[in-house]
Amino acid sequence: MNRIYVYIFVMAAVSYVIRVLPLAFIRKPITNKYIKSFLFYLPYVTLTVMTFPAIISATGNSFLGYAALIIGIILAILTQNLFIVASGCCLIVLLLSFLL
Repeated sequence: MNRIYVYIFVMAAVSYVIRVLPLAFIRKPITNKYIKSFLFYLPYVTLTVMTFPAIISATGNSFLGYAALIIGIILAILTQNLFIVASGCCLIVLLLSFLL
């Protein structure tokens, strides 16, 4: 039971250090265009990394997950409307699950 408190303390310390170090060492505005673009796209990359495996494994059948991913990409390129993309992905999974 005592090890759990050690784990919680280490996780809290790591989270604290990650958030405090940039505030402590970066005092001036960031002017480097590469660092600014990296920081701009970082939330999108993080969201993609968390979402992509969930799309593939959510149905329990990887074929259905890949089909939903492909349809989602196509609909996102064509419509750029999140509701239509999500509805299309759900619809293709439903239709294919009835066929398989």
